[in-house]
This record gives sequence, C-alpha cells and structure tokens, in this order.
Amino acid sequence: METFTAEQFEIIDAHTHIYPEKISQKASDAIGDFYDIKMFSKGSSDVLIENGSRIGVKKYLVCSAATIPSQVESINNFIMEEAKLHSEFFPFGTMHADYENIGDEIDRMVEMGFKGIKLHPDFQKFDIDCENAYKIYEAAEGRLPVLFHMGDDRYDFSKPYRLKRVLSDFKNLKVLAAHFGGYRCWEEAKECIGRNPNVRFDTSSSLPMISREMAKGLIDYYGVENMFFGTDFPMWSATEELERFFSLGLSFEDNRKIFSENFKEFFGIEKI
Repeated sequence: METFTAEQFEIIDAHTHIYPEKISQKASDAIGDFYDIKMFSKGSSDVLIENGSRIGVKKYLVCSAATIPSQVESINNFIMEEAKLHSEFFPFGTMHADYENIGDEIDRMVEMGFKGIKLHPDFQKFDIDCENAYKIYEAAEGRLPVLFHMGDDRYDFSKPYRLKRVLSDFKNLKVLAAHFGGYRCWEEAKECIGRNPNVRFDTSSSLPMISREMAKGLIDYYGVENMFFGTDFPMWSATEELERFFSLGLSFEDNRKIFSENFKEFFGIEKI
C-alpha cells in the first residue's frame, strides 16, 4: 500500500462545528454526553483552525444546529460573523422545522452569503420528512444545499428511509448526507439512498466505528466522486481522522478527489 502525507493534498474539512467561545466547552460536552463519546476538544473557532492546521486544512465547512427555533437567527448571525473573520470558513446556517418564518430566514441566509443549511434532526427532534421540514426544502431547493446529520440506531428522526422520501419529493434539492449516509445505519443508507446526482456523502464520525473493508465498500458503492472528507470537529482530532482515512489505502487520485476536488465541483469553486 502506497504511503501518502497531508502535504501532498489540498484538504477541505467538509464537516465541522463551532460555537461562541463562552459556551464552546459546554456545547461540546453536551454532544459528547449525547453520543457517550469523549470529545476531542471544545468547539471554538481558534481550536478548530489550530487543529486543522496540523494536517494543512485549507477550508472548513462550519455549522451549528439550533436545538430550539428561537436560536435560529442568533446562530446564523454568529456563524456569518465568524466566516467574515476567517476567510477559510465556508458557512452553513441553521434552520428548525418549527421556526415560524422559514422562508424569510432562508431569504436572509441567501442574502448574507451562506453556502448551505445544516440540520441535525436528532438534536432538533423532528423527522426530516415531516410537513414542517418540507417548508425548509421548498425554500432551499435550487438555492442552498442541505447538510443532514444522518442516522442513529437509537432514534428515527434521520433514518435513511426518510431521506429517500425527501429526495423523491424534491428533485432539485442538493443534499450532503453526513456519516456515510447514516450513522450506525450504514447498510440501510446503501439500500435507501444509493447513488443520486444531487447527493454527496462525508466520511465524518464513521471511520472510528467501521472496518476498513466496510468503509471502502461504502465508497465504492456511492462512488469516489460523491465523497467528501470530514472530521466532525470537535468530536475527533483532524490528525487521527486523517490517519484513519489514509489507512483505507485509496489511490492518490481518489484521495485528491475526496479531500477537495469533489467539494469544489459540487459547490462550483475554482480554487480555495
């Protein structure tokens, strides 16, 4: 197996979370408690950049999820303020199915320069194919991609079969299906989502839990051209996630695509 180093690639981290400094430790700990996983770090912008710099990350998709509707606007304001301070940030806003003025806020997100919307239905407690969630997709379709936290064997909110319904009903909605399409629901994700020209997948929060053979099988099934590299910071160390990814033994060209080329093609970015 050929050995590669981070310096050989242009790396985009397609799945990270940031929180205001004063709550970054508390927010990170809450996520760790939710998943019963010891978090790598607190989720502040400076720690994200310092952590990513160890592997030469050039750009970070940054996001945060509003667990209640009243948090939507303040989180969106925070994410965009951080993106203005850090040119390497690629901002995704938040939305909640129970937010009152979904269309107006998505209009504001587009005007502000957001690149997409992040939903975490398990935290936010709504089914991704519920009636109110459909209002999000109606307003976002053709305008902003949606990054879904996907899957959890403890809950049903974001199971892959629900995303299958959304994709069927919104033919022009661009989707990022996190965690190889379904955290702890990887086989169901293969059956329900498969290859779709509007869907991309990321590697985040999966490589520590699945075998090398399963990870490679998922990449082959979805297609290398449809995969992004993501760390799910602050859950995991960028260095360790990179080591796990390199252990898959992919070719130089496949690594190059997953690290940055697929992301740039999907979002129409020429250079970062």
